[in-house]
Amino acid sequence: MTNRAQRRAQSRGNRRGIPEQYDQTKGRGRSGMIDEYALQERSRRLQEHEDGEWKPSGGPIAETAAAAVKTSSSPIHMPTSARQWLRLLSWVLIVISCLSFLVIMWLSNVPMWLVIAISSVFAVGVLSLFFVGGSPEENPNLDDFGTAV
Repeated sequence: MTNRAQRRAQSRGNRRGIPEQYDQTKGRGRSGMIDEYALQERSRRLQEHEDGEWKPSGGPIAETAAAAVKTSSSPIHMPTSARQWLRLLSWVLIVISCLSFLVIMWLSNVPMWLVIAISSVFAVGVLSLFFVGGSPEENPNLDDFGTAV
């Protein structure tokens, strides 16, 4: 039976490093494990078509921050092609028809032709999204397997 000081020293030694339930190496060396940070950096470099290992540029922080602000891409941009303009028009039709539904819902005497017209505008807007939506290959938010990123 070990004495109390040895048991406490052993428990202190066991507390260092990664807890047992998270330690996949079971006390072996970590040379075979995957470095997730390195994988993320490699993935980023591949996407940006950069070669080699990252090396610090050594420029002032203010310049890099200003460049980051200038080059940041916002998710909202002006449509450039006819397909994008049609997609925008489809969403405008959907929003206008939804707002029109909310308005006529509270009016008492609405002619049936108006309800049918608003319904058909909504249906045309939704159906047109299927035609102008584009293919999944053009969607930057999908990976190779069609999963949202």
